[in-house]
Amino acid sequence: MNDNLKYKIAISLIPGIGGILARNLVAYVGSVEGVFSESLKSLVKIPGIGEVNAKRIKNSDVLEQANKEIDFIEKHKIATYFFTDNNFPRRLKNCIDSPIMIYSKGEMNLDEQRIISIVGTRNATDYGKHICDEIIQQFAKRNYKIIVVSGLAYGIDIQAHKSALKCNIPTVGVVGHGLDRLYPSLHKETAKKMILNGGLVTDFVSGSKIDPANFIRRNRIIAGLADATIVVESAAKGGSLITADIASSYNRDVFAFPGRAGDAYSKGCNQLIRNSGATLIDGIDDLEYFMGWENDSKEKNTQSTLFVELNEKEQQIVDLLRKEGELFIDQISAEMRLPTSRVSTTLLNLEFKNVLAVLPGQVYKLR
Repeated sequence: MNDNLKYKIAISLIPGIGGILARNLVAYVGSVEGVFSESLKSLVKIPGIGEVNAKRIKNSDVLEQANKEIDFIEKHKIATYFFTDNNFPRRLKNCIDSPIMIYSKGEMNLDEQRIISIVGTRNATDYGKHICDEIIQQFAKRNYKIIVVSGLAYGIDIQAHKSALKCNIPTVGVVGHGLDRLYPSLHKETAKKMILNGGLVTDFVSGSKIDPANFIRRNRIIAGLADATIVVESAAKGGSLITADIASSYNRDVFAFPGRAGDAYSKGCNQLIRNSGATLIDGIDDLEYFMGWENDSKEKNTQSTLFVELNEKEQQIVDLLRKEGELFIDQISAEMRLPTSRVSTTLLNLEFKNVLAVLPGQVYKLR
């Protein structure tokens, strides 16, 4: 087990080899272990690798670094997720430039039915804090199975985490460093509470230096883990706008709260809305509408299928969704013990019959 993990960590540490090239390496060689036993001549021939990167693979000391990281992981009970593992977050797996390896500490389900990222300025106003608190309170009032993701930074980020904790909603902070430290240290107590109901996620190993570029890099995880990103407040320039842009590149929904004309920390949101980079929302009702989150009662679900003729497989799916509420396609496949291809056809037929609704991330629910 540790040997396999060693190679997974090691490939993520090779200088010059990012997520895209690492995926190509594993695909061409056939296994992550094989990458390190492959000959230099063979590595050079893999598209995108070339002689320089091939020598980096053969000559780097990443396997030794990986062994040290495993010691840290075991000592501090860190969870690991490699892009070929079953536990790797589904939403993140669909992002072309997502990290191949991430680490977490805490109690969280990174495949929760609903995940929303909330981001914004580090100079949050009372207006922004109120908006953040209000929408998270509405999540709690509606009893949504949801995780709130942010970056544990000053301003809107920390407000999102604190509001989620107050409402007993799991919240995940994506950090730009290893899990051996916390930045900013002022948020240490909040982070401790998050680990009991949510936690911390990173793609950096222990001992990584605190570097401004790391916090830009971590934004792709904030965007990729979620069904949608909400920008609460933002100046004309800032990390939250970068996160919004990344989310759009992943074909995820982006929402922004508008602010008064001339307000410094609403310029970014107003700019996003004006340039069609985000959809304007002013509360939970708008979010539910655009995300298709309107709550359907069992009675309504029963009525919607009462006069529709269903075959045996279709009825099984309807009964399953009536019981569970919302499910990913692979969860439906596992429950029915059928290949995804067969389930996909049945789901499509149910869509045509107007029995099902499809939510972002290939999540299905009854209409």
